[in-house]
Amino acid sequence: MRRAKQTAEVIASVAGLSINEDLRLRERMNWDGTRPIEEFLVDWAASVRDRSFVPQAGDSSAQAGERFHAFLLDLAGAPGPIAVCTHGGVTVDLLRTLIGDQAVPERLWHEGVPSCAITTLDDQAVMEIASVSHLR
Repeated sequence: MRRAKQTAEVIASVAGLSINEDLRLRERMNWDGTRPIEEFLVDWAASVRDRSFVPQAGDSSAQAGERFHAFLLDLAGAPGPIAVCTHGGVTVDLLRTLIGDQAVPERLWHEGVPSCAITTLDDQAVMEIASVSHLR
């Protein structure tokens, strides 16, 4: 979660926010170099196709989406906007949980979420998905 934390630090310093780490925002699975990358990628692809598939190391897409959703439910009613810095895979898992597979943009399935993209929610309603307009 180092990259997510580094991003959060930059945003927090500019916005005057505090940082709170929560393991529910971790990626569904991470390659740690202990097995060949090809095996990891096979598991990743299987977990994309089948939300209930549990990889050798990590969570299923459904489990990861529910983790992230539980995090958001715990924030319900918190005052003001909240910035959450996390990873693309778990963001897609959350979107699949909230709006269903058919509503998730197809490009995210093939290309992933672009770096520094912003997905905006209003409570549990998805307002914008993987916007990069702020990067122009």
